[in-house]
Amino acid sequence: MPDPLMYQQDDYVVLETNQPEKFLTSTELLEKLKQTLQQLGEEELPHDLKKIDSLEAQAQYLLDTSCELDVGSPGQYLQWYAVRLEK
Repeated sequence: MPDPLMYQQDDYVVLETNQPEKFLTSTELLEKLKQTLQQLGEEELPHDLKKIDSLEAQAQYLLDTSCELDVGSPGQYLQWYAVRLEK
């Protein structure tokens, strides 16, 4: 039986256009996703997110199901990947 710790996702590496990689906690990434979704506006949201009413729920859905968000113009990106940091 797999160890539940294996599925724990507390930290993420975040990659953005023309930015150095960042390490964020899940709470910090959730805030970043909410800010990014707010900046995109309703018409630029992916189709699956348009069905979700609240900004919080949209960001959580992305965090749970995706690792990339198209942020508008070609060549612009936001990607995140779960990582395990050693203490």
